Amino acid sequence: MKNWLNMIFVAVAAAGGYLMAVKNINENNGSDFAVTLANASYIELTHVMHEGIPSGPGPETPSIDMLLSHIEGEGVMSGTGSIHRYSFPGQWGTHVDPPIHFIEGGRTLTDISLSEMVLPLIVLDVSDKVRENPDYQISLQDVAEWEDVNGIIPEKTFVALRTDWSKRWPDIDQIRNWDDEGKSHSPGWSMEVLKYLATNRNVTAIGHETMDTDTGSLAAIGEYPLETYFLAQDKYQIENMTALDQLPPTGAFIVATWALPKDGDGFPARVFAIIP
Repeated sequence: MKNWLNMIFVAVAAAGGYLMAVKNINENNGSDFAVTLANASYIELTHVMHEGIPSGPGPETPSIDMLLSHIEGEGVMSGTGSIHRYSFPGQWGTHVDPPIHFIEGGRTLTDISLSEMVLPLIVLDVSDKVRENPDYQISLQDVAEWEDVNGIIPEKTFVALRTDWSKRWPDIDQIRNWDDEGKSHSPGWSMEVLKYLATNRNVTAIGHETMDTDTGSLAAIGEYPLETYFLAQDKYQIENMTALDQLPPTGAFIVATWALPKDGDGFPARVFAIIP
């Protein structure tokens, strides 16, 4: 517990302006922070995994098979209990993409440090503009307006793009939003904003509610310049997030976790926010 708390202390300090909180926590042996955690709000940012939800690339449909059941004869194994076999691509449901997903020689899931998985959370809300234009890409002006109200985006943070696109989940037709000509329309990041966040603000990771970093029109034809750029900066991302509408623009923390496959290039993630 102590090591986990210390990791959060580092994340808090990284956001800037919280050094006094760290000092108070240390002086009280973590007791104040334990009270803060007990009284905090916890927001699930992960879609539940089940057969039929939208899947990433792969020739096979993800499946969940019962191997052992508490009901005798229901599973393929003898005895009683509960064991399932899960078959899916790494990019299934709410998932993490490390640099190697698109960048040869990039870091894998085993290379991402624990300190990069617990971070101050920034939420950029463009949901109103997306309702008017489903192809909307967040602009530098949007970020400037956010910083005018909330202050400079600190380094070593997780920046999530709220579009409310997760409200369409799990209907793949609604998510892809095809028009009569078969073109997909969904919102995304912009190159100018990703460059700003990566170079000017040195954020650690980004996340979004859509299936792709890029707009649907680009992703539908297999072009991912924005995702390629961001992962090339040695940073990771979380896709298919949900419930961003329940978060404040700043002040929360994100915990992004996943299994630890050797040399993993993606995996379903469990992601949640803590609002002190």
